[in-house]
Amino acid sequence: MRIDILTILPELIESPLAHSIIKRAREKGIVEIHLHNIRDYAFNKHKQVDDYAFGGGAGMVMAIEPIDLLISKLTAERNYDEIIYLTPDGETFDQRMANRLATSENIILLCGHYKGVDQRVRDHLITREVSI
Repeated sequence: MRIDILTILPELIESPLAHSIIKRAREKGIVEIHLHNIRDYAFNKHKQVDDYAFGGGAGMVMAIEPIDLLISKLTAERNYDEIIYLTPDGETFDQRMANRLATSENIILLCGHYKGVDQRVRDHLITREVSI
């Protein structure tokens, strides 16, 4: 199984993946986990990934452009069973979902930030929204 994690804070996620059960699974080759920094796909020199919400609204959201570039790059390299956006208002992660996802070959996990992601990401790029 391969899991690609898209985030603007990869250093925050690295530590838990280097210990305990996940560490042993990685060492045995059961799972490959790749962290991708969304900022690496930003257009401007400041690596800005936030933007005003498409269609208005208060607060900033993650812009669609860097997320789209990164997901397009990854999906050009391999087929993904799921592209999951981790959000509090998604479907609750439970044992049934864990069992179903465990049979997947490739999964992308998009970690939200700010007030979430641009609605176009949810409408056009994501196959499932999950709350953990």
